[in-house]
Amino acid sequence: MRFSPTAVAGAFVVDVEERADNRGVFARTFCAESFAAHRLASVYPQCNVSQNHKRGTLRGMHYQADPKPESKLVRAVRGRVFDVALDLRPASETYLKWAAVELDGEKRNAFYIPAGCAHGFLTLEDNCELFYQMSEVYVAELARGVRYDDPEFGIAWPFAPVIISERDAALESYVRGTLT
Repeated sequence: MRFSPTAVAGAFVVDVEERADNRGVFARTFCAESFAAHRLASVYPQCNVSQNHKRGTLRGMHYQADPKPESKLVRAVRGRVFDVALDLRPASETYLKWAAVELDGEKRNAFYIPAGCAHGFLTLEDNCELFYQMSEVYVAELARGVRYDDPEFGIAWPFAPVIISERDAALESYVRGTLT
């Protein structure tokens, strides 16, 4: 695996190193030792999938608040998505910065998003499915979100979303210093 840093401190693109022969392809997608060596979460007590039927579906920007903030390792297993990490950690040198990567099921790449960052994505084609490894279990009362189009962040989405949940459309703009 190759770990490439992004514009958000602690967020990495994780590319697999494929081994191909006449049988097909083999690639390691996760190794606890490799993740720990990069000081990334290496224990994932919960995994989730997100299936999205239509191009232009937006989910986000979501995070889980203290005392159980979660790191995420996100991978497209089918289709392509524009995946975004947004740094909401006031003490971070990249506070309020964002980074994006195109996750592609055929490339098998992943995006590591550290705890304290919000996460969201926009599907670039129909029938996308994402697989999430979560460093914490979901706690409903700690679930939070911020607007995907908040001018405070200036996220350069490739196009306007076509489908967005009522919950995500109703998320409020971020106010500095109010993160809980």
